[in-house]
Amino acid sequence: MLFKKKIEKKSYDPLIRKPKIRVSICTGEMVAGFYNVQSERFEEVMLIRNDNDLKEFKEIYSIDTDIEKFY
Repeated sequence: MLFKKKIEKKSYDPLIRKPKIRVSICTGEMVAGFYNVQSERFEEVMLIRNDNDLKEFKEIYSIDTDIEKFY
C-alpha cells in the first residue's frame, strides 16, 4: 500500500461510558461501542469483522485493555 490511512484519535469519558462489544447469539456478528452507565444504553460505533477492525477501534479510542463482550 502506498499511503496508510491516518487514524483520527477520539476520546470518551471512562467514568460514564464503558467500551464493550455486543455479539449476536444467532449470527456471531460483533459491534463495538460504548455502554452508558447512567442511561444504561449501548451506543454502536463500528462493526467488527476481523481482528484488524478491533485493533483499529482500540487505537481510535486509546483503549489498551481487553474489551468485555455481552450478548
